[in-house]
Amino acid sequence: MDRTELFQRVIDYFQKAMPVAETELHYRSPYELLVAVILSAQCTDKRVNMITPNFFKRFPTVEFLAKASQEEVFELIRSCSYPNNKAKNLLGMANTLLAEFDGVVPDEVDKLLELPGVGRKTANVIASVVYNKPALAVDTHVHRVAARIGLTVNAKTPFETEKQLVSYIPEKLIPIAHHWLILHGRYVCIARKPKCEQCGLTGVCEYFKAHS
Repeated sequence: MDRTELFQRVIDYFQKAMPVAETELHYRSPYELLVAVILSAQCTDKRVNMITPNFFKRFPTVEFLAKASQEEVFELIRSCSYPNNKAKNLLGMANTLLAEFDGVVPDEVDKLLELPGVGRKTANVIASVVYNKPALAVDTHVHRVAARIGLTVNAKTPFETEKQLVSYIPEKLIPIAHHWLILHGRYVCIARKPKCEQCGLTGVCEYFKAHS
C-alpha cells in the first residue's frame, strides 16, 4: 500500500468513526478561543476549561484584558502550567491585538504569529477552528499518531509533520483532520500504552504491525 492509499484508508475510517470532531476547549468568540489555546500549552483542555469561566467573567473582551495587571491575570490562571509566562503573553497578546489589529483576531497564520504567546500550533488552531482555513496544527498527539500510523516518515519536528500531512490530506478536510488525530491520540492512541484493541486502524497501522 502506498502513502496515498494509506491516507485514503485513514480518512475513510475517521469520516465514518468520527464524523463530528471539534475542539474540546470551551469558547464563544475568537478572542476566547485565542486565550484558551494560549493557556492550553503543556496543559490539559480540562484544566483550561476550569480556568476560563472566571477569566472571561473578569476579562470578557480583549479591551478589558489589555487594561489588566500581570498579577491580576496570574491569580486567575495560576493553576495552569507556566502561569507567569502565560500571564505575560496574554497581556502582550491583548495589547498587540488592539494596537495592530483593532482588537480583531486575524484570520491569517502569518499575522497571528505576530501576537505574543502565539506559536505556529496556536496560529493554525485559530485559523482552522475559527476561520475554517486549511491550517493543520500539530501538537504532541498529532505528531505521535501520524508517525505511529505511518502517515509521516522521519518527521523530526512538528513543522515537518505538518508539511507531510497537508501534502496528502485534501484541503477541505484539513481543519477536521487536525481534530481526528488529536482526539484519536488523546483517547485511543495514547502515549504510554495505545489502546490498539479499541482502534479501527490496526489493519493499516505501522506501529500495530511492528508490535503485534
